[in-house]
Amino acid sequence: MKSGIRQEAQRLLDSTGLRRTGPRLAVLGVLFEAGRPITHEQITAKLAEAAPNKVTIYRVLESLVEADIVHKAFLRDRAQHFELANRCTASQCHPHFTCTSCETTYCFADVALPMTKSPMGFTVLHQRVQLEGLCPNCSEKTG
Repeated sequence: MKSGIRQEAQRLLDSTGLRRTGPRLAVLGVLFEAGRPITHEQITAKLAEAAPNKVTIYRVLESLVEADIVHKAFLRDRAQHFELANRCTASQCHPHFTCTSCETTYCFADVALPMTKSPMGFTVLHQRVQLEGLCPNCSEKTG
């Protein structure tokens, strides 16, 4: 893991009072480098032979979610996708776009959408937007 990423991961853990463990630093390093939502399985694969067991990675992710360092971005094909929570607010996550052809997910962190107005009797606590379609590369291939 690059030293700048390691320092940022350490700072995040320190800011929430979580201990700096090897598995936490490793998982945060993968999420920093990914820069987009990825699954538990993708995290495990990126850690390769240095990966702790899958249960440990799951527990690390849950502790990071509980500390609001990482959030569950969305669920696709029954697989939860995780990303750093630094580009979202407590009530709204930035939109995500998933290409239906190459299956790459992009973060639209600079896109601001208005909060949904609640129908009568409903209270919206958190808004997530998941867009699907073709990315520019796949659009060119089909066009």
